[in-house]
Amino acid sequence: MKWVSALSEHRFLKYAAAECAGQISDALGDERPDLVVAFVSAHHAARYDELPGLVRELLGECFLIGCSGGGVIGAGREVEDRPGLSLTAAVLTDVSIIGFHIDNNDLPDGDAPPSAWEEMVRVSAADDPQFVILTDPFSVQGEHLLMGFDYAFPRGAKIGGLASGGRQPGSNALYLGDQIYDYGAVGLALHGNIAVDTIVAQGCRPIGQRMQITACEHNMLQQLDGRDTFEVLRETFQQLDERDQQLAQHSLFLGVVMDEFNEDPQLGDFLIRNILGVDARRGALAVGEILKEGQTVQFHLRDAETSSHDLDAMLTQYTDDKTPESGAGALLFQCLGRGSYLYGRPDHDTDMFRDKVGDLPLAGFFCNGEIGQVSGSTYLHGYTSSFGIFRPKTPLLAGL
Repeated sequence: MKWVSALSEHRFLKYAAAECAGQISDALGDERPDLVVAFVSAHHAARYDELPGLVRELLGECFLIGCSGGGVIGAGREVEDRPGLSLTAAVLTDVSIIGFHIDNNDLPDGDAPPSAWEEMVRVSAADDPQFVILTDPFSVQGEHLLMGFDYAFPRGAKIGGLASGGRQPGSNALYLGDQIYDYGAVGLALHGNIAVDTIVAQGCRPIGQRMQITACEHNMLQQLDGRDTFEVLRETFQQLDERDQQLAQHSLFLGVVMDEFNEDPQLGDFLIRNILGVDARRGALAVGEILKEGQTVQFHLRDAETSSHDLDAMLTQYTDDKTPESGAGALLFQCLGRGSYLYGRPDHDTDMFRDKVGDLPLAGFFCNGEIGQVSGSTYLHGYTSSFGIFRPKTPLLAGL
């Protein structure tokens, strides 16, 4: 298994593609890629439809997947607010590549068996597939899609993001093989000698105490530990220092422990969700997640410093648990609200990945939403960096 990531900031797409292809060919030599992952900035929107042909002409017959982005990541660098094209090529020995496009109308209903999802993407759960999923934010039910994939393929890793760069329906691009779509979702099912390790950095830190939900209705959080939620929040706010009180005015979130058997949740065990509003009369909060009584929750704050510390901790946790040297390449799905907007400089997350995990070929894009796993289930996130690290299941075969 071999991955190569290339990046060009040329303002003309055909020259950008040629620059990337040259970098890839120099690195691969006589080898030819089986897979190319492409992310293209919205500056090239008028030429979106030319990309599949350029890739085929420059790199030969290979499977293409990708999408448009408000910013792109390639060769371990982040390109924001200017033209960018990221092409990543992978030589995947003993790996089957199955691509799929899903229209919202294709999604099985809630009563459908796992086999309906297997038929939709033309792969069996018995093959232990790993998934990359790219969706259009305007035209597909992302939460339903991810719940279905978890239901049908509970063991498979799922990573990806929502295409960006377009501001209205039909203005984003999704690539699959020779086809380009402006709706639905495209994806890859990879199986064989391949594994995907996932890392999700949600960029928050807890405040106050962990509590149990004692009353809720749908997404309305009514009581915590038998007290009105608004009363608990007010008490938590009063215990913060002045800086955190100011931060809580605009960057307060709720962390929900999704594993009901986890009695001692740690970093990465909370699903971070927006607080959508306050019903002061009822003492309740509206949260961006369906809630259940008995769940453990804790309020969280987010800022640049916290996001940096959280990413550092999640990457350190990964390197402590895994063998990073076995990785061949990585994809990063990063929120548009991170990058220079959050940190005041580019390349923060990619630099930290390199420092912690190593100099793996790293590519990706800035998303309208990020797909990643928390406590074994897949969710659609915001303000997150979601990584997928690709490696052979049997490392000794990596170079064959």
